[in-house]
Amino acid sequence: MENGEVIAHLVEGEISRVQAVYLDENMQPIEGNKGFTHPRVIQREHNFKVGNLYNVEDAKTALRDIFLLQLFDNVQVVPRPDEKDPSKVQVDIMLRERPVRTAETELEWSIAPGEQGRPDLVSARPGGSVFFEQRNLDGWGRQLFGSVSTANFFQPQDDLGFKLEYVHPYCYGDGDAFKSSFKTAVFNTRKLSPTFTGGPLMTDVPAVWIDRAGMKATLTQNFSRQSRCNTSLVLEEITTRDDSGAVCAHGAKQLSNGVLSADGPRTTHSETGTDRMLFLQSNCTRDTTKFVNGTQIGSRDIVQFDQSLGLSSRMPIFNRFTAELTRFFQVCSENKKTALPPPVFVAHSKLGHIVGNCSSYDAFTLGGPHSCRGYSVGELGAARSFLETAIELRIPVPYLNTHAFTFWESCTDLNSSSKVLGNPTEYYRRAGKGISYGFGLKLGPVRAEWCSDNNQGNGATYIRFGERF
Repeated sequence: MENGEVIAHLVEGEISRVQAVYLDENMQPIEGNKGFTHPRVIQREHNFKVGNLYNVEDAKTALRDIFLLQLFDNVQVVPRPDEKDPSKVQVDIMLRERPVRTAETELEWSIAPGEQGRPDLVSARPGGSVFFEQRNLDGWGRQLFGSVSTANFFQPQDDLGFKLEYVHPYCYGDGDAFKSSFKTAVFNTRKLSPTFTGGPLMTDVPAVWIDRAGMKATLTQNFSRQSRCNTSLVLEEITTRDDSGAVCAHGAKQLSNGVLSADGPRTTHSETGTDRMLFLQSNCTRDTTKFVNGTQIGSRDIVQFDQSLGLSSRMPIFNRFTAELTRFFQVCSENKKTALPPPVFVAHSKLGHIVGNCSSYDAFTLGGPHSCRGYSVGELGAARSFLETAIELRIPVPYLNTHAFTFWESCTDLNSSSKVLGNPTEYYRRAGKGISYGFGLKLGPVRAEWCSDNNQGNGATYIRFGERF
């Protein structure tokens, strides 16, 4: 300072050591620093290298990616001055491992009325599920999951569902820039089909359940933290059933005179009520969204196609394609002094098309909270082509630090419902298109919204969980 010059001495913080430190339940280092997880599982998730400069952003990324492994319940990145050379930094990654094996059991009792209208020991049917997982096979982060569920343990064959899944991360080696993972699963599921449901003028429609049993192998490649591509090979047997569990080859409806008519559209490609399919499936997501004061800003594009492989005359051959584009526009800059989210305008469009002899249960179903709000799932119809458009304006609410929103949505089958096998849209008296509008308020993960549908002119209030887009 005497000669008018200011001299600043800078210590760059060169990394001299990177070490994973395993902690016990009391957050103390384990003797010998021997954890179950192999150190290379940790090394491939961070960018710290001896000789490089320590960077706070690298620490944040390492903290996020290591925690997302789901192998640890506590992760800390602690930089320390090197005792031998204070100008250098030693990086300790503090880890407390989760239990490697876990199992959970849920038991539910559904009381059904007996012959006299009262529940008895025969009609008290226990149901539930059993879940187990092995999070870290051989210490290399490979995972094994399994679950079994039924509504009646006395007769589990009626609706037994199971899933066994194996996940192998970094299947191409630790140096793979795409962090490719391989996943294989064996499954048996049952879901209610929205294709064979009635419109607003037809409520008494017998349910059709879709049983899917098979196996699926998936390769996932990650291009960024949010953008990825999944490629799968699926082999499955699909069986349609009624409420009693019997095979159901045709849809049904109740006539005005109370008689049940079973001359509805075929539920499967074959006439037996059972299909077998082998197909390729690809799903690519480009997601550049980020969070500004808790709200999403950016763009997201999703493209998916299913291509069946007709290895025999009994297997349907088709191509099923969907494309989804969503944009979150920040209307004006956020207030740096508060946590109030900025106003956001959302534009969304989704379209799809099917070529080939696709079965009715794989047709596009229109209506529902993730298709066109204000309608129930499948209320608008089932189609081979469709177009959805939606806009939403989100306005910040002071003091609550959340959004109020207003929206408009439209959905149409592009006159393709009649091309679906048996035309279930016409058979169940559904419109094939619809428009809705409304407003709502978001409170954490909950969305409270009022919707009006233009087909019936009715308005209703809904409580939803999660995001619409």
